[in-house]
Amino acid sequence: MTLEINNVTKRFGSFHAVDHLTLQIPPGEMFGMLGANGAGKTTTFRMLLGLLQPSEGTITWAGEEITYQRTNVVGYLPEERGLYPKLKVKDQLIYLGRLKGMEKKSILIEMEKWLEKFKVPDYANKRIEELSKGNQQKIQFIASVIHRPELLILDEPFSGLDPVNVELLKEAVIELKQKGTTIVFSSHRMEHVEELCQHLCILHHGKLVVNGNLREIKRSFGKKNVVIQADYDLSSLANQVGVLKYHATAEGVRLQVQDEGVAKELFTHIAAKGYARKFEVEEPSLHDIFIEKVGTTYA
Repeated sequence: MTLEINNVTKRFGSFHAVDHLTLQIPPGEMFGMLGANGAGKTTTFRMLLGLLQPSEGTITWAGEEITYQRTNVVGYLPEERGLYPKLKVKDQLIYLGRLKGMEKKSILIEMEKWLEKFKVPDYANKRIEELSKGNQQKIQFIASVIHRPELLILDEPFSGLDPVNVELLKEAVIELKQKGTTIVFSSHRMEHVEELCQHLCILHHGKLVVNGNLREIKRSFGKKNVVIQADYDLSSLANQVGVLKYHATAEGVRLQVQDEGVAKELFTHIAAKGYARKFEVEEPSLHDIFIEKVGTTYA
């Protein structure tokens, strides 16, 4: 079951929120969607959910258009919290599960499993407003997956979570992927996208500016990062041909260079000067690529 977004445009008056977007996401894939605020991610997610209709183009899941009537096959974790604060966790999940067509008995079985997995088994009878923001996020995640969706959309799933709970949620997402769920998610934490996704895209003003396999995207970027640690002055490296960015650190320098050839020349230059504790060539980070393609940081 493949998710296909074919030449989709969404206009609000004369404003193009999404502009001729085409993506194909294979079944069981974990796909990252990046973009600064206003890039079109949330509008795309709302079209995937059938909440908005494209102005042009089509969106299909398993060959059929996604409509509001098919949302039982889709799970959605919104960036903004959407829980009823006065309701108990159990009542909240029963209500939302019933909306997805589940029987109460099945909902309670799934709820107990997820509460145990997230190490909050005694939260079923707590009101949402009594929970910390991090634990509210856990309940919101459970609500998005309790009906075992085929397609799961996660909008900033790790926001508000401490490092321990981030790891718990990552483990849950990876487990869902391994069981065959197709997952599309956005995150401001690019290290999470690099860790979890093989494929991704970057949107800018509604247009697709990067799309493909993460490893191939990094390779085609060309530029490399070089980390050098030494006890002598390295400031002259800022003026070396092919050095694009220079940043002094506590132990040495971090450089962005034009390509591997420049890195080799730097190594020869450093070797002639004396002993270096570290000389490491790194692939560009996703953050580097984002700034290059979009011209701003992701915040």
